[in-house]
Amino acid sequence: MKSIQVSVVIPLFNEDESLPELHHWLQRVLQNAGLSYEILFIDDGSKDNSWAVIEGLSAQDTAVKGIRFQKNYGKSAALHMGFEAAIGDVVITMDADLQDSPDEIPELYRLITEADYDVVSGWKKVRHDPLSKTIPTKLYNWAARRITGIHLHDFNCGLKAYKSAVVKSIELYGDMHRYIPALAKYAGFQKIGEKVVEHRARKFGVTKFGLNRFLNGPLDLMTVAFMGKFGKKPMHFFGALGVLMFMLGFGLFLYMGIDKLFFHHTAERLSERSEFFVALVAMIIGVQFFLAGFVSELIGRNSSTRNHYLVASRLGL
Repeated sequence: MKSIQVSVVIPLFNEDESLPELHHWLQRVLQNAGLSYEILFIDDGSKDNSWAVIEGLSAQDTAVKGIRFQKNYGKSAALHMGFEAAIGDVVITMDADLQDSPDEIPELYRLITEADYDVVSGWKKVRHDPLSKTIPTKLYNWAARRITGIHLHDFNCGLKAYKSAVVKSIELYGDMHRYIPALAKYAGFQKIGEKVVEHRARKFGVTKFGLNRFLNGPLDLMTVAFMGKFGKKPMHFFGALGVLMFMLGFGLFLYMGIDKLFFHHTAERLSERSEFFVALVAMIIGVQFFLAGFVSELIGRNSSTRNHYLVASRLGL
C-alpha cells in the first residue's frame, strides 16, 4: 500500500461557503505536485452546513476525511484530533477561510523532506487584517520570541508544516495551538524554520478573532514556558523561589537581631519595627513556595506520564 506523503489538517468553524473552493484548490495543487495526500476537515461544532459540505466532498474525493465535534471545543482540540488521525509523512495545517494559500504546500513539503526541518512555520509578512488584530499580534510575537527563545515572526500563523513525529509527540489542549513550535522545541525537535507565505483577504464569513485572546494568549505562553522547563521538575522552580524568599526573610531577622543586641540598645521591640513584618511575610511566602513544589512533586510521582520520554530510535531491541 502506497504511503501518504501529505496530511492536510484543517480545523474549521462555520466555513461552509469556503470549503468547496478550498478543496478544489488543494486538490489541484497536490495533484500537480505529484503528492499522495489526505485532507482532514475537523468540524469544531459548526452551526451552519459545514458538515454536510464535508460529506459531499468526501463522496466525490476519497482523500477527504472528516471529524465532527458535538460542540465547539476550540482550535487546539480540533488540531489535536487531526494530529491523532493523520497518517502522512508530513502534516500541513491551515485555516479553512481561504486566507492561507494551498500554493505554499509543495515548498513547505520540500523544506521538511529535503531541508530536514522538524517544523516550518508560515510568516504572513504582508497581512490583510485590521489594526485591531495586527498590533496585538506584533506584541504577542515579540513576547513569545523573548520567552521561548524561538525566533519566529509569526507564531500564530495557521499555515505550518511538521514531520509526522512532531505532531505525534505533543499534546494540545486549551489554546496551546499558538505555541506548537515551542511545544516541539521542548519535546526535543530543535530544527524550526520559517517561510514567508501569502496572506489573502477573507472571502467569506467573519473572523473568529475574540477579545479573550488578549488575556488567554499571555497566560498560555507562561504555561507553555513553565511546563517546557519545569514540567517534570517543579521543585526546581518552586523550591528555589521558596528557599530564596525564606533566606531573605531570615537574613532580615538576623540583621535586626544583631542591630538591636550590639548597636541600638533601645526599649523598642523587634515586633514594633516595620522590617519585622517584611521579614515575617517573606519567610511565610518562602515556606508556601516550598510546599507548593513539594506537592507538585508528589502529584508528578503519581502521574501516568512521569516516565514518558520521547525515543528517537532503537537499536538491537
